[in-house]
This record gives sequence, C-alpha cells and structure tokens, in this order.
Amino acid sequence: MEKPKFKTVQEVVAAGEGLPERYLPKRTGDGEGEPLNASVPEMDIPAIDLSILLSSSEAGREELSKLHLALSTWGVVQVMNHGIEEAFLDKIYKLTKQFFALPTEEKQKYAREIDNIQGYGNDMILSDDQVLDWIDRLYLTTYPEDQRQLQFWPQLPTGFKETLHEYTMKQRPMIEQFFKAMARSLELEDHCFLEMHGTMMETRFNMYPPCPRPDIIIGAKPHGDGSAFTLLLPDKDVEGLQFLKDGKWYKPPIVLIEFSLDRHL
Repeated sequence: MEKPKFKTVQEVVAAGEGLPERYLPKRTGDGEGEPLNASVPEMDIPAIDLSILLSSSEAGREELSKLHLALSTWGVVQVMNHGIEEAFLDKIYKLTKQFFALPTEEKQKYAREIDNIQGYGNDMILSDDQVLDWIDRLYLTTYPEDQRQLQFWPQLPTGFKETLHEYTMKQRPMIEQFFKAMARSLELEDHCFLEMHGTMMETRFNMYPPCPRPDIIIGAKPHGDGSAFTLLLPDKDVEGLQFLKDGKWYKPPIVLIEFSLDRHL
C-alpha cells in the first residue's frame, strides 16, 4: 500500500530544515494564525471519585451531582480513584517515549497507509493547502480485539503491545462506569449510552517535537473529538493542553486522567 509522502515532524527536526511553510498557520483575521498566548487561566473543574460515583450513598449522590454540573458547564472532569495504578500509568509514559525515540527506520515499519488513519506518522493530508500540525502520532484501534490492525502495533519497545492490551482492558470498566453515571445524572436508563455508542475504543499517542517557533506553531489545531468522550492522559511534565469555553481558552490542571466530552481542544 502507498505511504504518505510527507516527512514526520521528528524527521524535519532531525534534518535541520527549520520551519517548513506547510506548518505556518494562515492569518484569517479572527485570531487564527496570530501569535499564541500560553498564559491562560486554569480551569476550575472538579475531581470525580469514580470509586463511589455509582454508589447509592449520600457521598455517591454528591459525586453524581458534581459530575452533572461539570459536564453541563465545562464538559471536562478530572477522575480520581479510577483503579489504574500510577506505576502502570508511568509505564505507559515510559513506553510511549521509548517508541518515539526509536530510529526512523523502525518506526516506519508501522507507518500508516495513505488512505488509513491507523498507524504511525502524521495526520491524513486532505488538501494541497492544508496547514500541518506540529505533531507525530501513533493511532490504533484497540477494542473490540477483532478490529485491531496488528500490523501497526509496534514490536518495539519490548512490552509495548502487551501493555497497550492491558491498558485497554483496564479502561473498559472505567468507561462503562462513566457511561452509566452520565445516564444516571440525566435520569436515564443506566445502559442507554452504552447501547448508543457501543464498545469501540481507539488510542492515540502524540509526540510534539521541540519547535523553533512555539509562539505561532500549533501542535494540534483547535478541534472537537468525534468520539462519545475522550480519556486524556496528559504528560505530567509538559503543559500545552487547552480547552475552549465561551470563546476563551483555559488550561486544565496537570492530572493523571481526564474525561472530556465533545469540547474544542
């Protein structure tokens, strides 16, 4: 199958090519393409205790009320007591960084095909004048298992495939709990969102190489995710994620896990 013709951002950086024009945002007059402002206010979003969220206790009802308020205002919540050990999440961080640090020739074994979103590389190029994001990514369907395209699952670093499978299985009960809680917060049947959205899960690993002009270049352009919700595992050491609310951008706290509905990122 044909592979995309564009270099990854890591290749651009390694070649010392500076800042190719394809990454320069167009000035539109509405603020897009203008210098970026990293000094934005922090979001005031609650931390939801997933361990008691579905409890019939008073504490559980309070958590459900917090969830309803957060999703109806911000569309984003922090999640605590989710059952995934911090040591395991650290392992995911480590393996992700090890993958993107592999030689280009090794990573290219898993390069996406030109008409396939899955695999390693950059996002799909839909037009000749498309402004490219300063980002490399590995995008994989992880569930159901029979939908996995394993030819794109890296063999290296050692343990990557097995850890991703384990991470997927650990996420499933979290997602089911969250769907049920969303339904209860709206006084709907517990399984209505599960039945509506099914069990499809996709995982995307993002790499933002050092940029010569971080004041104007966007790692990932503003967008709304097409999924029912997004489980975000941000880098604990690097800021950059922002959410749009009422025409203003806000940064979230650096947390282990966030749930995000279809808000602009």
